[in-house]
Amino acid sequence: MDDRKAAIVSEIPRLRRYARALLRDRDGADDLVQDCLERALTRLDNWQSGESPRRWLFTIMHHLFIDRMRKVSRRGETAMLPLDADEALAAPAEQFGNAASREIVDALQAIGPDRRAALVLVSIEGFSYAEAANILGVPAGTLMSRIARGREELRGLLDDSSRRRAIRIVES
Repeated sequence: MDDRKAAIVSEIPRLRRYARALLRDRDGADDLVQDCLERALTRLDNWQSGESPRRWLFTIMHHLFIDRMRKVSRRGETAMLPLDADEALAAPAEQFGNAASREIVDALQAIGPDRRAALVLVSIEGFSYAEAANILGVPAGTLMSRIARGREELRGLLDDSSRRRAIRIVES
């Protein structure tokens, strides 16, 4: 296997994590990763060697996701499925050992897909604002707005769930 293909293969866990955050469906996420890898390997000449393939692969995946959502909206099918906490990330399940982790994952899945994609790319995947804006195909200002609104929405959801957890039902 040449170096370029090996570099692409090393990005598969990150691609799976991002796909699951976007789709909230394990099987759909795996299909999206497979489509992304297939497109990347058939268009390997488009990748500038010497750079990490990460941004290029995430851009391909995001475009495939948008195409899939457009197709689903034209057909009138429901695109988002409920996500179990253990399916949220491609990482092993031991990450979800406490209730706070599950609440964060649930809250992240509850926000809109545009905000979720922006937050995942910057906060979890570690892309810069400029790189994430390029991947999503939006201006940097739009990305920053999505991140700010997504963080605010997350805070609201997490504050609400922590308040609900603190309330105890007392039966007489």
